[in-house]
Amino acid sequence: MDRATASGVAPIVADTQAYERWLHKRVDVVESDLTLKHQQMRGSVFAFLRGTFYRWAFLWRETCPNLDKAPRVMAVGDLHVENFGTWRDTEGRLVWGVNDFDEVARMPYAIDLVRLVTSAIFAKRENGLAIDNATAADVVLQGYSEYLEAGGDPFVLEESHPALREMALGAERDPTKFWGKLAKLPAATPPKRVQRMLEGWLPKGTVNITFASRIAGVGSLGRPRYIALGPCHGGLVAREGKAWLPSAWGWTHGRPKDYAYAARLLKRSVRDRDPYYVIKDGWVVRRLGPHCGRIELAQFPKHRDEKAILKAMGQETANLHLASSHQRAKVLRDLSERKPGWLHEAALAMVKATEQDWQAYRSAGSGA
Repeated sequence: MDRATASGVAPIVADTQAYERWLHKRVDVVESDLTLKHQQMRGSVFAFLRGTFYRWAFLWRETCPNLDKAPRVMAVGDLHVENFGTWRDTEGRLVWGVNDFDEVARMPYAIDLVRLVTSAIFAKRENGLAIDNATAADVVLQGYSEYLEAGGDPFVLEESHPALREMALGAERDPTKFWGKLAKLPAATPPKRVQRMLEGWLPKGTVNITFASRIAGVGSLGRPRYIALGPCHGGLVAREGKAWLPSAWGWTHGRPKDYAYAARLLKRSVRDRDPYYVIKDGWVVRRLGPHCGRIELAQFPKHRDEKAILKAMGQETANLHLASSHQRAKVLRDLSERKPGWLHEAALAMVKATEQDWQAYRSAGSGA
């Protein structure tokens, strides 16, 4: 790990510079996207949280040393309230769950729960959510514990889960709007091998294929991201390719090559899999569609049951942690031994540590 130690430089600035030096060694960085990421991180503490998992991994050990000793599972890492979305399974059914797996590694199970609640607290402050902080922690933990105990259950949105289905089918995900936005993306020329890969994942019969660049997310800004788009049997279809990196958790521990767990997590978790999500030859490839993608806070219905939504997020976290089924009994025992309110307290501690980092990052200005 190439971590900067210059005297007088705030740790968040030093770690950001060191991580981005490593990033430049691994992918062909899109500098304009990286600049946009910095702007977003300075403008919003929630965006800052989403963009700095590499820093969260350091703060975690310093702020939650007791939780760092908790049983380890294949965890999401960069879990937050906007890292959930939908996809279609092989039967065409709409499924809901975690949407991004860039930072998967073997980590303490508690890291996902604390980060999820921390993100809910920041989302509340930025007018995305209204739920009480302690209640948010309680319902996340309740959902997680229930599903871990029961052995999990995938979120298929056909007959069940009306609150989640309402989000998934909301007006902001209207097909006409979706394809209209995709068609307006700037044209790009991916490397030949990426073109061939994306073309290979499009359905047979796709014609007049065009390529474009796409800006999405926060944490992955700076990595090349391309889409292939074309008409097929009367309608548009699209595939996206995003440059893959090992989890920043490995980078913080000096072993970045040892943490390529995303594919394993997806294969073993209690989940109705997305048949078009693959990690191949250094790229993450996925299908894009009106109901195949991340659900942002702005897409939450105005009248919603936030307790039910956050509880479902806790349940889905358990579905994924059950990929490490051999750790299930240890995690349940650890949960039973923790005092009431532990998740809320840990989230508040990480909120404070993250806010301090954010203020230091903003004070450093555009050079950070």
